[in-house]
Amino acid sequence: MYSSVPIQTIFLFYRNEGLLRGLYTMSYTKPSKIQKMAIPLILANPPRNLIAQSQNGTGKTAAFVLAMLKRIDPDLKQTQAICLAPSRELARQMLDFIQEVSKYLTITSAGILRDVFKPTARASLNKNQMLTDHIVVGTPGTILNCLRKRHTINVNHIKMFVLDEADNMLDYQGLGDQSIRIRNLIPVQPQILLFSATFPDYVCRFARRFAPDPHEIMLKVEELSVSSIGQCYMDCINEEQKYNVVCNIYDVLTVSQSIIFCKRRKSADVIARKMRELGHLVNCIHGEMTPDERDVIIDDFRRGIFKVLVTTNLISRGIDITSVSLVINYEMPLDRYGNPDAEVYLHRIGRTGRFGHTGVSIIFVHDETTYRHMKYIEDYFKVKIRRIPTEDWQEIEKIFKQYI
Repeated sequence: MYSSVPIQTIFLFYRNEGLLRGLYTMSYTKPSKIQKMAIPLILANPPRNLIAQSQNGTGKTAAFVLAMLKRIDPDLKQTQAICLAPSRELARQMLDFIQEVSKYLTITSAGILRDVFKPTARASLNKNQMLTDHIVVGTPGTILNCLRKRHTINVNHIKMFVLDEADNMLDYQGLGDQSIRIRNLIPVQPQILLFSATFPDYVCRFARRFAPDPHEIMLKVEELSVSSIGQCYMDCINEEQKYNVVCNIYDVLTVSQSIIFCKRRKSADVIARKMRELGHLVNCIHGEMTPDERDVIIDDFRRGIFKVLVTTNLISRGIDITSVSLVINYEMPLDRYGNPDAEVYLHRIGRTGRFGHTGVSIIFVHDETTYRHMKYIEDYFKVKIRRIPTEDWQEIEKIFKQYI
């Protein structure tokens, strides 16, 4: 039945009826550019490592997941792939995708989130019970804990080791050290897959040591920006006007869902509280919240229970909510030296304009320093960031309608 569905050569899986069915029910009919390029490289024999870069919202997760499902032996009831993500939210999203696309297969997957198993279609396991799922997903800390302390993952049959948002995984706080330790605990030589939208040169050099002799799919800097996102800035007088303009945007314009990014948790809390007081459907998420609180907030946002999510960089990477049409950089992301962080900016605005949808990103500028930061982003990506007036709301609405 599903082999007759018009799905283009179906990612090399045309002989697998179960996967065809999963892809069809998820409305996958045509592979994206990164999927066309990456999947054949991953599945080539003998297996070879891969470092793959592609724009936000182009299907990187599907590329490595579909290849993984092809590589795994469903008859071997042992863990054969480990997938790492930098945040709990992204790990949950990855697991949900794996379980959805593989639901007509006999391949099982489990997530290790806060040292709690989230298995496939069976009762919850004891946290010290050995996993037999083919695919295990988690953050570096929880996976490492299961390997070193609980000994609940058998690594003797690992075929694939995947780092999603790999540049972040190899260069952020303790994630890099943890990822290396996990790799060193795998006694066999797995195929290592590193995927991200950004790979700074210094991270790329380390990635080549982490995943030796890799195939590489890389982009030029000017290719990183997504053309379906209208990049704009609003020039405000001061911080107070910034807040007033944010509120006016939601009073005047029709926006499906949006994300507002701040530098600090306190700023995110204050903005969310003030907007709620004005009657806006707003919530806030950041790292000081409990895992359960964060899960509920993300799930409610996906379901459209509220329209505006105020956050820090916690969800700047990988989170896929296609109804997000607006991203606001209330405060620009800065690196440890106080300079604009172009990679984080790119990941932030990549929460909109996904999979061919259109979106708008706005930078708020209120003084010479923030204007200079905006110009740096413009020069770095070789794009024109359009100025939007802050007082003429008819003109603002006209500009928005050009994009969304």
